[in-house]
Amino acid sequence: MATTEKGPILVATEADDITADMVITELNRRDVPVVRFNPADIGEALTVSARFGTCPIPVAGQVRTPSRAADVTQIRSVYWRRPEWPTFPRLSSDDSRFAAAQVRYGLGGILYALSGPLWVNHPLRVAAADYKPAQLVLAQQFGFTIPPTLVTNDPDDAREFVHAQGRAISKTLRWTPYTRDGVPMTGWADPVTVDEIDDSVRATPHLFQARVDKVADVRVLVVGRYTFGVRIGSGLLDWRKDYSALTYTVEHLPDQVESALRAYLDRLGLASGSFDLAVDRRGDYWWLELNPNGQWGWLETETGLPMSAAFADLLMQGDSR
Repeated sequence: MATTEKGPILVATEADDITADMVITELNRRDVPVVRFNPADIGEALTVSARFGTCPIPVAGQVRTPSRAADVTQIRSVYWRRPEWPTFPRLSSDDSRFAAAQVRYGLGGILYALSGPLWVNHPLRVAAADYKPAQLVLAQQFGFTIPPTLVTNDPDDAREFVHAQGRAISKTLRWTPYTRDGVPMTGWADPVTVDEIDDSVRATPHLFQARVDKVADVRVLVVGRYTFGVRIGSGLLDWRKDYSALTYTVEHLPDQVESALRAYLDRLGLASGSFDLAVDRRGDYWWLELNPNGQWGWLETETGLPMSAAFADLLMQGDSR
């Protein structure tokens, strides 16, 4: 594919992002210009400038790093991977909060104002797609079987639900990094019993779910017109707990499942997404969740599936108009 008549691809991500590196390597191999930046580098390492209302076009300007620059009117695609927003630790708490907001709504506002580039994926659409209760409702609309689920901060409702299911799990409504006594923590899908539910549930909504009698998990990556399914064998309730215990097999999805996943992304206005499904003993697929910006790099390494090449194809395509 010729690239000389098309502009650069912006890649917004943190400094250490192996997955983004894989896509950029593939784009470099194809001689596609790439401008990589991290919003947290605003200042000497990242400069943005845009003009509105003074040109025949709606917005004109540049995004510049020490080594690259992109004319915002020529940007082909934006790969919004794992960007970090600045925290300004040298400022007071009020000043840092103010400055961070100016970056988010200044830099973000410039990019969101662009009507030409293809976004993979637009952060506002990612945010809208990231609500698990809404995901469950939409999944049912597209024909997926979902585990019986309760979201509540009522301990009595939680106890009644867990008792009725027999085997139930709890999991976070959104993965959120945090530390406890300086130790990094994360949220897993864990078994829960009636006796474990106390009044602390009242503090926030919790997600409780019937446990699927699964034989394997399936991670499905949809990228534009490509679909990659990988069966993950582990015997674990939450396979993320021990990557060393996993086995990987390429999964060929039924046509109706693949079509439903594509339609799901189309409804949300997403160009790509990572889906987690469970397979039961009858071979039926159960919906678990969508991660609009999920990790997939290790799956390419384990299976040889050309995932980074698929992202490169999509980003090179740019705005289909």
